[in-house]
Amino acid sequence: MANQSSLSEFLLLEFAKVQELQILHFLVFLVLYLATLTGNLLIISAVAFDNRLHTPMYLFLMNLAIQDLSTISVIMPKSMDNSLFNTRHISFWGCVAQVFSILLFTSDISLLTVMAYDRYVAICNPLQYEMVMNKQDCIKMIAGVWVAGLLNGSFHAAGTFATPFCSNVVNQFFCEIPPILKLTCSDLNLPETGAVVFGTLLSLGCFVFVIITYVHIFISVLRIPSAQGRQKAFSTCLPHLIVFSTFIVTATFAYLKPTSDAPSNLNLTFTVLYSMLPPMMNPLIYSIRNKEIKLSISKLLSFSKHAFFGV
Repeated sequence: MANQSSLSEFLLLEFAKVQELQILHFLVFLVLYLATLTGNLLIISAVAFDNRLHTPMYLFLMNLAIQDLSTISVIMPKSMDNSLFNTRHISFWGCVAQVFSILLFTSDISLLTVMAYDRYVAICNPLQYEMVMNKQDCIKMIAGVWVAGLLNGSFHAAGTFATPFCSNVVNQFFCEIPPILKLTCSDLNLPETGAVVFGTLLSLGCFVFVIITYVHIFISVLRIPSAQGRQKAFSTCLPHLIVFSTFIVTATFAYLKPTSDAPSNLNLTFTVLYSMLPPMMNPLIYSIRNKEIKLSISKLLSFSKHAFFGV
């Protein structure tokens, strides 16, 4: 990254030129951020403090909530700060850190793959579940997810900022790879091309694994004799399928949509949706159909109310 001495900062996209609209953007983002923060913290707290939820499925769910919370915390506070103080600046190394952190914490595809394997073992090989999904192996799986995110973030951050830039005006309200690559002076970026190949192969492998896994799961579920048993099995898979589908759709749009040279309201709206919708919706999707999560959150809120207000 030899060009950091000649480029000290980037200018991010502002939502409006009028200060009043900037304040409105700040307030809207603040509400969305607090809602996302609350939902994911409730999931994390429920799993952490309820011994009944110390199982592989909920351990993976807690890590998903940690990733979602971290991703939104990398993007939104800086954007809110810029709107509140009517500025567009982010330092060069701040932009590098943002790109790295976003990719580190958006390793959802790896975690969702592990969660699919957990559902496969639970439904297709229930008698071997405790042996296969033991504590040591679960920790190794989660460690593998974070290592994959670390490698992906490192490769992309190094590849993106390896070539000189001819401009510092980013056509996005946070440091995202496609609009940053539009600023480079070279049309060919071999380091980032290698990182893209690595990330694509990793994502494609995970996607194929999840599809094959759910084919086996559905075959096993349809063989369950009782309707109640089939419904119970489907209910544990449905939230994961919804979250996985949401992630695939938003990630595909984020990285395959063409980048424009000029900002547009449509692109900005879609960016807000794919960057903020999954972290905000995941806690709702997993808790709305899960009795154990709802019960644990209810007890947690009751305990907090009693501790703080004495009622």
